[in-house]
Amino acid sequence: MRILQLGKFYPIRGGVEKVMWNLTQGLAERGVPCDMLCAKLKKDRPDAEHEIMASETKDGLVIEFGPENRVICVPALTKKAATMISPAMIFWLRKHAREYDIIHVHHPDPMAALALWLSGFKGRIILHWHSDIVAQKLLLHFYKPLQKWLIQKAEWIVGTTPIYLEKSPALYYVQQKTVCVPIGIAPVIYEPDQAEHFRNLYPGKKIVFALGRLVAYKGFHYLVEAARLLPDNYVVLIGGTGPLKEELQEQIHRLHLDKKVRMLGFIQNEYLPEMFGACDVFVMSSQMKTEAFGIVQIEAMSCGRPVVATTIPGSGVSWVNENGFSGLNVPPKDPKALASAITAVCSDEDTYLRFRAGAMERFENCFTSRIMIDRIMHLYENDEYY
Repeated sequence: MRILQLGKFYPIRGGVEKVMWNLTQGLAERGVPCDMLCAKLKKDRPDAEHEIMASETKDGLVIEFGPENRVICVPALTKKAATMISPAMIFWLRKHAREYDIIHVHHPDPMAALALWLSGFKGRIILHWHSDIVAQKLLLHFYKPLQKWLIQKAEWIVGTTPIYLEKSPALYYVQQKTVCVPIGIAPVIYEPDQAEHFRNLYPGKKIVFALGRLVAYKGFHYLVEAARLLPDNYVVLIGGTGPLKEELQEQIHRLHLDKKVRMLGFIQNEYLPEMFGACDVFVMSSQMKTEAFGIVQIEAMSCGRPVVATTIPGSGVSWVNENGFSGLNVPPKDPKALASAITAVCSDEDTYLRFRAGAMERFENCFTSRIMIDRIMHLYENDEYY
């Protein structure tokens, strides 16, 4: 059995790419032949931790986990509407599709779907439905026939939460072949001394941490607004970069929150563990269904950090964060509710320790990479699902 994970980008930044990478790496560790095909822009270089495994070939950048496990990054011409435009992906897949027994395609990615349609592949197709296409209405209009073909062709449709599978309008008539496999990750491991060193930069403060691209659907404007309502012994740290950076910085300055809200910019992977380890609570303030799961939530949970998230209609975010157990969920676009939940989680030591224990337990029971790969392997090896 030889598998191909198909879709999305390199370098690994977003949730879909992380899932593909984790599956490819996890299957390699189990001795299952599995490649990952994605696209990258010419200017993008391999991440520092991948350089030793990376080499330039006639196909593009190749990162090798082993003799039968590779990440193939074919060149893209440009990136439009969150989609890589990569004729090279089409040519590569037409040439190599017959080498695979299963192609596991990750949605949404119109380029990957088009490449698969044109490849002539006759084997088994697993469709991983990470998210509906929400914001790109014009793209969806043209993509719908291809999306419908992909849904019909798939043997199984994998969703990351039961809520998203149930509420997705595109999957309404195919519920009988949908399967929930929550995203799983390796736990984030931090050095206590490094985390304590970071905490000492904010003496006497409770640290509220948020992380993500600075784009509208992440709802950071509401988190900044919520900071006004937090007691003075709280500091809000926002990691990430994106098109709304200047707008958010201007909002912070206008509300006189320069000492209470800090924009940290892009955080290298090597420094993220100490950020999760140093914070008291992690906040996901997203406001749109584009946020389907929120991997950063389970990264925080793996460190035993309570989460405050939002109840976005149709999204799985609030399913991931079990309300009252691993943290609290509040309505989106509600700064007052965000602030109240943050202070409620940290209200007293017993309450806080209960949420910390719940966050760790939820991670270990639901969101480890071992659980995810076990369930995906079961799909690969069986015609029916338990």
